[in-house]
Amino acid sequence: MGMIGYRFEKYVPVNQGNAPDFNQLLSAFLELLVMTSGNAAEALSWLTNLDKKRRFTSDEYGMGDFIEDLKKKGYIKEDMADHKIKITAKSEQSIRSRALDEIFGKLKKTERGSHKSYLSGAGDEIGTDRRNYEFGDSIQAISVTESIKNAHVNHGLENFMLTEQDLEIHETEFKAQTSTVLMIDISHSMVLYGEDRITPAKKVAMALAELIKRKYKKDTLDVIVFGNDAWQIEVKDLPFLEVGPYHTNTVAGLELAMDLLRRRKNPNKQIFMITDGKPTCLKVGAKYYKNAFGLDSRILNKTLNLARQCRKLNILITTFMIASDPWLQEFVREFTESNQGKAYYSGLGGLGNLVYEDYQRNRRKKL
Repeated sequence: MGMIGYRFEKYVPVNQGNAPDFNQLLSAFLELLVMTSGNAAEALSWLTNLDKKRRFTSDEYGMGDFIEDLKKKGYIKEDMADHKIKITAKSEQSIRSRALDEIFGKLKKTERGSHKSYLSGAGDEIGTDRRNYEFGDSIQAISVTESIKNAHVNHGLENFMLTEQDLEIHETEFKAQTSTVLMIDISHSMVLYGEDRITPAKKVAMALAELIKRKYKKDTLDVIVFGNDAWQIEVKDLPFLEVGPYHTNTVAGLELAMDLLRRRKNPNKQIFMITDGKPTCLKVGAKYYKNAFGLDSRILNKTLNLARQCRKLNILITTFMIASDPWLQEFVREFTESNQGKAYYSGLGGLGNLVYEDYQRNRRKKL
């Protein structure tokens, strides 16, 4: 009697003969666009090489067909001046939508400016609580059903009348509006040691921008990047963001963030800072003062002073430190204490959830 067993051999997938799905190739192309900082030619080159190894396409539908479809559907265009392939606004929007789904998950459609608060007041969201009518209350807020019911109880059916004392109104809930500045570190350490930290940071920024645009339309989001200097970028430019050979001028980033928030009129103001390192640079006049060896007291003191100024202006700073070095955490702790803000020490995988949860948590009116 022979032994019963199994023989394992190399599995060769059977070609089903079906043409590849355009959307599947598009998904891979959009992912590569984020990694190539919006360089369409480089992304297509990578995709072609991947296709050669993994065989995404077929004899009936090749990469050339996919590229033609990208043009026809408006995802890429050829610049007639330099004959280079470039992505369109449609691609930029698609990348942001993908980032939203990937980072924050698929969100249910909600009403414009959907902000919950523990406070009630002169808002425009009808709540479930009711109270007696007071002079100056909006007529639109009157609960007709409850008011007529009160009139029946108070005056009877035969002698029906509706008086001011019978009126009840729906309590309205205040929808807090929030202004956020997102600071992204683009110093050289964001791609140091073979770890790509800038791509996840870009995805989180795009997801947050798309979330606010869709769900919290009364909120504002400004995005700034900081290296040796700091400058503001448009949301549409996020896919093209690249790391440079920069030190980390956290002071310049905070100063620009504070300047942007001064222009915002609502009371809720916050800064989200995504970084992987300590401040190593200051601009003094036209020159740069730099020290990448440990925590330089001159740079540190200036950074902590700005954190205290933000605290006095009721600007909460939440720091997302995507590095785990103990001595870097020491800087973040001191910085957070100066601002009385918050700090998270996160791997790249958990960054999106932390940003989303903290954004939701901070949306309440400051009194």
